Amino acid sequence: MTDAQPPVPVAPGLIAELTARGETVAVAESLTGGLVVATLVGVPGASAVVRGGVVAYATPIKHELLDVAADLLASNGAVDPEVARQMASGVRIAMSIDGEPATWGISTTGVAGPDPQDGKAVGTVYVGIASADGATAYELHLDGDRDAIRHATVSELLARMSSTIRARE
Repeated sequence: MTDAQPPVPVAPGLIAELTARGETVAVAESLTGGLVVATLVGVPGASAVVRGGVVAYATPIKHELLDVAADLLASNGAVDPEVARQMASGVRIAMSIDGEPATWGISTTGVAGPDPQDGKAVGTVYVGIASADGATAYELHLDGDRDAIRHATVSELLARMSSTIRARE
């Protein structure tokens, strides 16, 4: 795969749904390195709902910018469901405007390869979705090379975010 991937089909619908609801989203990314926010802002009209993103690729940045617990990172490493939840919750706050957090925070953390990390196999990924009501993490086991895993993570996260929004209706 190359960096010139086709747009994720769910992204336009997600942007439209957030716009219709008057809701916003903030993104915290590790293994995807900006692909999630790039996918979202590739949709016309995204500026109405996308607050911004943090690429917290280095583990200490997850603590420093997103308020992920340092002891959690030290004990479990960055590839962990609670880290994904805390990243998603933290980015909601980090992307506050006039003291108002983003409606939604979404996050990615995992192992794209080529080597395992923190005792986790390549393709082990956690995505987080947070709102004022709390945060949830989903564990993914993805196949393929580094690019395939990164792009599949974006697709899975945005599909789960769409499902989460629809479930609130």
